[in-house]
Order: sequence, then structure tokens, then C-alpha cells
Amino acid sequence: MTGSIILAGLGLAALGFGGRALLRQMPNAASKMQEALQSLPKFDAESMANSKYYRGGFDPKMNKREAALILGVSPSASKIKIKDAHKRIMLLNHPDRGGSPYLAAKINEAKDFMDNAK
Repeated sequence: MTGSIILAGLGLAALGFGGRALLRQMPNAASKMQEALQSLPKFDAESMANSKYYRGGFDPKMNKREAALILGVSPSASKIKIKDAHKRIMLLNHPDRGGSPYLAAKINEAKDFMDNAK
């Protein structure tokens, strides 16, 4: 019985010392947390506007600029570059491999438009 009382006393003492050390470190932890939050990169509309990705949806009617953006080639690209770009993009976005049928249709439309524009 006395052993359990001593053990309970030691446990309470350890808990007290641990709590005291934790309370002494709280101001430092709060300031370090504040510094860490301030050093995180911003994620707002302005930073997204400067992104390398094209913002906006598709035009109602396909044009040469949009077709070139979809395929990732210049508007004056050769037929071989257009064919290679189409093949590369379709391998990544094919509906049979989990891609979107809508995006696949837009990619095919862009290739057809670029082929017929030449």
C-alpha cells in the first residue's frame, strides 16, 4: 500500500514538472508558430493569376490560338509537331485510361483544326 502511494506521488510530481516546463515554453512556441505561418507562400487570386497555366475555359468556336494552346505548340507548327503533340497529349488524357471524354474531344478538335488550317 505504501508503495502505491509513493508511486502515485512520483507520478504527480512528474506530471507537475512536465506541465511547468510546457507552460514555460508556450510563449516561445506561439512566436515560432506565428513565424512559420508568415513564411508560408501566399495562396490567393493574385498568385494564381501569375501562374504558368492558362486561365479560363474554352472558346465557343475553335480558333488557331486555342488549338495551339491545347496542343502545346506554336500556331505555325509543322504537321509533324502537331501529330507528335496530339499523340503525347492523348496518351495522357485518353478516356480509356481515365481521362475526360470532353477533353479528348477538344484535343481531337484542336488537331483537326490545326491540320486543316495548313
